[in-house]
Amino acid sequence: RCDMEQDRMIERINALAKKAKQEGLTPEETVERDQLRKAYLAAVRANVIGQLDRVYFVDADGNEEKLKKKK
Repeated sequence: RCDMEQDRMIERINALAKKAKQEGLTPEETVERDQLRKAYLAAVRANVIGQLDRVYFVDADGNEEKLKKKK
């Protein structure tokens, strides 16, 4: 997702969080909040995985070894 979409998603999540604290959410807003949170977390996870895929360790001899995924 582009940054602008993610910014709008965060703004909406924050607006729903504020409303939840002040007056409560309707069932539809609760569903929307949960969907937005899932989408946001998926985007964050994808971003972190993308960054970790570009990480290499260099040993004393200068050999590069790609970061391995945990099993």
